[in-house]
Amino acid sequence: MTDNSKVLIVDDELDICYLLSGMLKQRSFHTAFVNCLSDAVTALQSETPSLLFLDNHLPDGFGLDFIPYVKKNYPNVKIVMITAHDGAADRKQAYSGGVDLFIAKPLNRKMIFDAIDKLYSPDSAGAAVYDVAS
Repeated sequence: MTDNSKVLIVDDELDICYLLSGMLKQRSFHTAFVNCLSDAVTALQSETPSLLFLDNHLPDGFGLDFIPYVKKNYPNVKIVMITAHDGAADRKQAYSGGVDLFIAKPLNRKMIFDAIDKLYSPDSAGAAVYDVAS
């Protein structure tokens, strides 16, 4: 069962984890972060979040390849892909895999808050996916 206030951040850059965590706490989310996909599997099993911020290039694999695992095993978890590698092919693969939003790094507060607003607005149920631009 998910709690709408729980967020898992999967990124190998600690500064991104701290930045996102701080921003999300301003919106009353409870955050946790891990730095690789294997730890993400464990974190998802122990406490399923409502929202997952997922980097693509991680030490033990690609976030793009992890999206189908999350959607199959935790279909109610919303996924926001965050990556510095913002190519059309990556976006297409992410959306095909079931990502809800795709945000290119560098991140800023407005981008993150806009993403949260789109994902948690009453109109978002069944809505199409969005790109969040700077």
